[in-house]
Amino acid sequence: MPETFEADVVVIGAGVIGLACARALALAGRDVTVLEAEPLIAVHTSSRNSEVIHAGLYYAKDSLKARFCVDGRRRLYDYLDTHGVTANRCGKLVVATSAEEAEGLPDILARAEGNGVEGLSLIDGETARGIEPALSRDVIGALKSDVSGIFDSHAYFLALQGEIEDRGGMVAFETPVLGGSVETDGIALRTGGAAPATIKARHVINAAGHRSIAIAGEIDGPHRATLPNPRYVKGSYFSIMGRTPFSRLIYPMPGRASLGLHLTVDLAGRGKLGPDAEWLPEDAKPPFDYQVDPARAEHFYASARAYWPGLPDGALAPDYAGVRPKLVGPGEPSGDFVIEGPDTHGSAGLINLFGIESPGLTSSLAIADYVSSLVH
Repeated sequence: MPETFEADVVVIGAGVIGLACARALALAGRDVTVLEAEPLIAVHTSSRNSEVIHAGLYYAKDSLKARFCVDGRRRLYDYLDTHGVTANRCGKLVVATSAEEAEGLPDILARAEGNGVEGLSLIDGETARGIEPALSRDVIGALKSDVSGIFDSHAYFLALQGEIEDRGGMVAFETPVLGGSVETDGIALRTGGAAPATIKARHVINAAGHRSIAIAGEIDGPHRATLPNPRYVKGSYFSIMGRTPFSRLIYPMPGRASLGLHLTVDLAGRGKLGPDAEWLPEDAKPPFDYQVDPARAEHFYASARAYWPGLPDGALAPDYAGVRPKLVGPGEPSGDFVIEGPDTHGSAGLINLFGIESPGLTSSLAIADYVSSLVH
């Protein structure tokens, strides 16, 4: 018969959001246990991205994405400096290759400044090529962001895990949550794995990423009446063989599903392009196929050559892919993060985090502090 354990705070998911929330709660003096279905931390969304530190350029004013990205980015740089995690404040150019695109640059600037983003300027194409000579002559303008960067995300995840454990918390690997119920004196969770158990927790933070909505649906309680429908977008990346002649992040103008096929140069000097945006079927659910289709390279060449005409034939190789959890469908405006506590959904002790896609990595410390403030 499965054992029963008592717990103060249980965090479901050891991705970056779950780890950051667990750290914040542990630092606040809570006894924290993280339940992770996989044998490692940060296996899915957290480790399948561009490792970009976003400035906060694109998000609607007063949205959670805008609020948490700007605050989180500042906190993240401080955290990385303090904990000896490598980062490169390389900066970023958002480039326009047509008059229509150039007309949109002031709007991005105004939105970003309205969100409190610092270090921004509009530059013309000649100035952009002066600092990044490999840019196309079709680039007629750009938004320059000085506070964008890249970092060693895996070292960051390990630092978060270390702080959790230093404060007496733990991560229980290969411990999937199978279901549960909201009860009068806490939340009972049923777990699987090698040692199935029932865990009775005062508070549960559902930060399960791709599976957060499904897990919320498997926990009986009032919150089940208002669960959103999950959607997923797969994003593939291609690595660039040979030397990449850029020192900054290069982004095209953003689309609805993603920020476009941007170019990054990682901390080891390797260049990559991506992600693209491939909507998965409405009934798609994890586990996902992370294989990169080599045939998608044709679209990558065409998109990148709009701003980098010197990209050689044969330079792109399939690299890796990730899947973004979304709360909107194709053609709809980009959704916001959803963070719901008992005051919203009526299930005492439960906090659900849904649709935590980009800029979730940059926002992680700010999200964690907000979630911690909801635990009383």
